[in-house]
Formats: sequence, structure tokens, C-alpha cells
Amino acid sequence: MTITELLVALLAIFAAAKLFGELARRIGQPAVLGEMAGGIVIGVSGLHLVDAHSPLIHVLSELGVLLLLFLIGLETDIHRLLAVGRASAAVAVAGVLLPFAAGYGVGALFALPTAVSVFLGASLTATSVAITARVLSDLGQLKSDEAQVILGAAVIDDILGLILLTLVGAMAAGRKITLIGVGKTFGIAFGFVVFAIVAGSLLAPRLIALMTRLRVTRALFFTSIMFAFALAYLADLAGSAVFIGSFAAGLVLARTDRARDIEREVYPIAQFFIPIFFVAVGANVDLTQLNPFNRASRQFLVIGLLLTLVAIIGKLLAGSAAFAGRPLRRLVIGAGMIPRGEVGLIFAQVGLTAGLLSAGLYSSVALMVMVTTFVAPPLLRAMLPCQTPDEVSTLSDVVTETMSDGTEAQVEERPR
Repeated sequence: MTITELLVALLAIFAAAKLFGELARRIGQPAVLGEMAGGIVIGVSGLHLVDAHSPLIHVLSELGVLLLLFLIGLETDIHRLLAVGRASAAVAVAGVLLPFAAGYGVGALFALPTAVSVFLGASLTATSVAITARVLSDLGQLKSDEAQVILGAAVIDDILGLILLTLVGAMAAGRKITLIGVGKTFGIAFGFVVFAIVAGSLLAPRLIALMTRLRVTRALFFTSIMFAFALAYLADLAGSAVFIGSFAAGLVLARTDRARDIEREVYPIAQFFIPIFFVAVGANVDLTQLNPFNRASRQFLVIGLLLTLVAIIGKLLAGSAAFAGRPLRRLVIGAGMIPRGEVGLIFAQVGLTAGLLSAGLYSSVALMVMVTTFVAPPLLRAMLPCQTPDEVSTLSDVVTETMSDGTEAQVEERPR
């Protein structure tokens, strides 16, 4: 991609994000739904202004996910998250087992090879925490008990999904799967999260205090970003997902006395990258694969619709597993677990590369990802009231902040 091609793509992405995001708000829907719809218009199914498969666009969108989850971590109270830990774990386990069994059943129904059926089941397990978190944030519901359960369950869900992906990939490559190997994979994935939170809680306050005393320009911003990127990198080294590392970094820094300042510093930069991800999700949708009048694609369309149906039902049922010693809206929790987003697309791409999925089955999985991603925002909007600014913990107003050089500046604080 040349610099001019990148500029055209970014112009199209930002125009689509703002125009369709605002239209979605005008009709009472979360902005993220409009951003994804705008992606369809400018992507492979529309004007072809954005190639979602471009490595550069992919990297920029992944940075958007990383920064989004970092901000979500900053807004999450780890004590409240742990308070609903049992509910999150129960929802996550049910949200993996039920869709996995249902997806395997769809493959068996069409007499697909066992390995393919196993992969179809695995592709239904993960949850796109980025999409659900963005919707909850848009609705002012990020601090509700249901949101905490969803966030915790989605993180556990994706760890379990990545473990399944590793095991299925090993099976496709003909490698032997042992109980010890499975236990090691589980231990590394969950051990990293615990290590990151414990070690980060000890390191982060000292690091921020040191950088503040040095009086480096934008010291707080760069220290926070470096900390998030470092944990994301370590998560990848540990065999987990980079966004889990950035989410853990946000959880850790949220416990420092500079949490609000960090959020104020990072938010403007994040708003450059975050829309790229959501528009790219829509730009990746190829509506030509949904043609019911084409005999060759009709069977794959049916498989895709069945996978979509069981994917939605499986997560809704998983929400009923939530228990936390307090009343919870379990249907809201189930709805928040529905979108597969970028995680589902990763599964589909791995299956296609490994030879487990044909081009037709890849389209089936992509259809499931597309529908579950698009159905969750309006479903959550219908179930949850959109809080007015007076009800949200942080109002959109202008505050006076003392800058590092001692001068006073007016800084616009964005609504949470």
C-alpha cells in the first residue's frame, strides 16, 4: 500500500465512521453499529475504497483494539470485576461448551469430517470483547454489574478460545495432543493474567512516579502507552492474546492515583485508531457470498445460517449460568457475549490456512461472524437504557487542569 492509497483509505474510513456513526445515534442505536455498516459501504461489498485484508489496515485496526481494551481496563474496577468472578467464570465455561457442542453438531449433520466439525465448533466459542465493551460504553453501562460479568467472561472466553484454537491447529498439523500439553497451555494462558496484574501493580506506581519527576514532555502519556504495549507483547510471548495484555495494563493503572489523567491523555490518540477497527470489520464483509440463487453457495449459506442460529442461542443460554449473590439481568449478559468480531475472523482464517475449511465453509463461518457482530449492538440497545449525561459517572464538560509546566489550560473532558 502506497502513502496515497493509505490516505484515501483513511479518508474513507473516518468519513464512514463519523457519518454512519452519527446516523446510528440519530435512530437510537450505538455508534459502533453505524461504523460497521459504513465499512460495508466502502469495503469489498460496496465502493472498494478500503481493502480490509491489507496488512497495514489490519495492523492499524489491531492497534485500535489494543487501545480500546486499555481504556476499558482503565474504566474497570478490578475489585468489582473480582466480585463477579464466579459468575464470569460460569458464563465463560458455558459460553464455550454450549456453542462448541452445537457447532460440532452442525458439522456432523452435514457429514463433514470430524476435524472440520471440531473446528466449526471451536470457531463459535470466542467472544469479541472489543465490540461489546464499546457498545456498553456508548450506552453508559460500562460500570453495571452485568458489564463486569461480561468483561470478565469475555476475557476468560477468549483465553479458552485461543487454547482451543491452539489444540485444533495442532490436531490439523498431525501433532499428538496430550493431557500434560493441554494443562501447560491452560497454565500459561491464565498464569499470565495473574502475573501481569500482581507484578504490574507493584511496578506501575513506581514507574509513573519516576517518569513524572523527570518532567519529560508528555511523560505520563508515553509511560502509560509503553506499559500497555509491554504487557501486550508479553501476553503474545506467553501464548495469549495481545489485547488481554493491554486490558491487564489498564486494570493495573486504574488503581494508581493518576488513572483519570492517564485516561485523559490516551483517549484522543485512541480515537484515531479505534474507528479503523470497526469500519474494517464491516469492510471485510462480502455480501456476494450470501447469494441464495447460486446453487454452489446455497449449502454453505444454509450451514452459515445454522451456525449463526446456534451461536446466538448458545451465548444467550450461557448468560443464564451467571450467579453472583445479587440480581443480574442474565439475558443482557448472554446478549453481550454474542458478537464474535475479529476473534471469529481469526478462527476462520486459521482454518482456511490449515486446510480445514474450504472457501465455502470459510464463507459460512464469516457469515456467522458478520451476523453475530451486527445483531449484538441493537439487541443490547433494546435491553439497556441509554443513560443521559447526568446519569453517567463522568460528565462531558470543561475542566481546568494544571499542566506539567505550571500553566493553566482548559481541557475538554469526554463522557465515559
